[in-house]
Amino acid sequence: MGTVEANVAPLDLGVQFVDHVAIAVARGELESQVEAYKLLGFREVHREEMHGRDMVREVLLQIGEGPNLVQLLEPLSAESPVQKTVERNGGRPGVAHIAYRVENAARAYAAMTAKGFRMIDAAPRPGSRGTTVFFVHPKSREDAPFGILLEMVEDRGTKGQGIRD
Repeated sequence: MGTVEANVAPLDLGVQFVDHVAIAVARGELESQVEAYKLLGFREVHREEMHGRDMVREVLLQIGEGPNLVQLLEPLSAESPVQKTVERNGGRPGVAHIAYRVENAARAYAAMTAKGFRMIDAAPRPGSRGTTVFFVHPKSREDAPFGILLEMVEDRGTKGQGIRD
């Protein structure tokens, strides 16, 4: 494994903050996981089923008034990418990805693609809660692999703030 040059200028991705940490949970365990997080003081701020390529039921949880969220993901089918994450974790919950809020998903996608990052998505696409998203492969950079799936999230409805209620 190589090293990343210290004098390389960062890309202008418009990263604002960590939007959420996504945790994959086994089918049938979403509600018990939501209740466990509520015991820690989290509150549910969004719930949605995403079909198509994602095939998940999601719940977004927030603690306090900050913009950072926990996203619980339950696979809706055996073909869901989240099901594969649960299987890699021996059937237990585990981190699925980390998501960063960006000002403009198309601009971030173009900048990362131009620098050779390996993308999961062919282009930014609709995500949950009215967002625009794209995923970056964990082994995107040979010189410095991330080791975890990354998601870039644009949410024009919140103007850089936390979740909409």
